[in-house]
Amino acid sequence: MRVLHTSDWHVGRTFHGRDLLADQESVLSGLADLVADERVDAVVVSGDLYDRAVPSGEAVSVCTRVLDRIRQAGARLVITPGNHDSAPRLGAFAEFAAAGGLHLRTRVAELDRPVVLEDRHGPVALYGIPYLEPEPARHSLGIDAAGHAGVLTEAMRRVRADLVSRGAGVRSIVLAHAFVTGGAPSASERTISVGGVEQVAGAVFDGVDYVALGHLHGPQRLAEHLRYSGSPLAYSFSEARHRKSVWLVDLDAGGLAGVERRELPVPRVLATVTGNLDELLTADEHERLANCYLSVELTDRVRPTDALRRLQKRFPHAVHVDWRPVSGSLATSLRYATTVRDRSDHDVACDFVTDCRGAEPTESESALLREAFAAVANDERAEPARQRGSREAA
Repeated sequence: MRVLHTSDWHVGRTFHGRDLLADQESVLSGLADLVADERVDAVVVSGDLYDRAVPSGEAVSVCTRVLDRIRQAGARLVITPGNHDSAPRLGAFAEFAAAGGLHLRTRVAELDRPVVLEDRHGPVALYGIPYLEPEPARHSLGIDAAGHAGVLTEAMRRVRADLVSRGAGVRSIVLAHAFVTGGAPSASERTISVGGVEQVAGAVFDGVDYVALGHLHGPQRLAEHLRYSGSPLAYSFSEARHRKSVWLVDLDAGGLAGVERRELPVPRVLATVTGNLDELLTADEHERLANCYLSVELTDRVRPTDALRRLQKRFPHAVHVDWRPVSGSLATSLRYATTVRDRSDHDVACDFVTDCRGAEPTESESALLREAFAAVANDERAEPARQRGSREAA
């Protein structure tokens, strides 16, 4: 049997305000071609199908079309919810969907009830462990153990017990959404730590042929049978070096026979660049960045005004700007007590502008600040008279 392991689709996610639905549909629809070309029997999605618990109608439509294409290509699907999904919503109509080859494993109480598929060597049991929020899961499982390690240990105990009850020769795959020790995170995952340590040891998942992990967005191998597929698209600039991919998992009569990697297309390359704004806007060497999602670090001594809009005239997909002035900037790290002692509000405000921008206020800006403070002072002086007038009128 050949299984395609993917996860963390996050359908509906944006990238620094840019809509990714078209890119997501393009990349994910390509999985159907992979299913057909590689003769994949089943596709597993280990959590975070959507980016939010209540996805938009457009996100649901994209997901529906993608799943339909994969099913039409000949693969059955097994999906578990991640920490971004709503398990009850994702699992709605699960019994009806299963009749069409879409298996939604969303209930904690049923995590030890696998989807059983057959090949010429016999049965393969696919166990879907939904994302387990520690405290609710502890109560659902009826255990005293706390934290992610506690609930996942109990979940895997139940999986192994069910597997043993099925007799020898049954091969097994577990889908789980968790942070396993040794995995490398990126900047785009939402933390799953709630009042405790979020990581679990890889040994928790011993006893099965393959563990299809979700949650971390970089593809990685923790052991031959223990892997993250990662997200199909990059969702932060920390993933610029990732080679987005899926795993093709082969099972023979004896269990895990091999795992192969298949890279996914990149709709738009991520890039970062550092430099002075004027140089970035004119130097020929930066023309290669015109079609990239771009994160820019500006080194100008004075913070440029309207920098992102100006950059987007040359780099339409520039989405993020940081200002990190070179040494010698007027910007300094100021201590509050020494900054305000024996100084007027106007002087303090001018220093604030200087510290934030790297340049002193212009004469017109300084005059505007002075007028603003004068207006506030006049209003404060007039307030007691207004209060007396209100009392007399009453």
